[in-house]
Amino acid sequence: MTTRALAHLEKDYVAVATDDLKKGESVEIAFLDTGKKVNLKVNEDVPLGHKVALRDLKKGDNIIEYGEVIGAATKDIKAGDHVHVHNIKSLRWQ
Repeated sequence: MTTRALAHLEKDYVAVATDDLKKGESVEIAFLDTGKKVNLKVNEDVPLGHKVALRDLKKGDNIIEYGEVIGAATKDIKAGDHVHVHNIKSLRWQ
């Protein structure tokens, strides 16, 4: 299987799509810090460069990327969901 999304750290909550991901596909995700690879079923289309959730998140949960908080969930997010401006809010501009 070819890696189609990358997460910087194994503790990150999201990975970045390195290809267009289609709903229902099982995709390989690689963690850059450890080299570990996991498979994840994608729940909705995720365009190239956008984020996919690696774990279930509740509304209000912090979103972790690069080991840092990049925002908060504005609604519940399931592992495999597209993560973008429709379901996260940046904490940087508050």
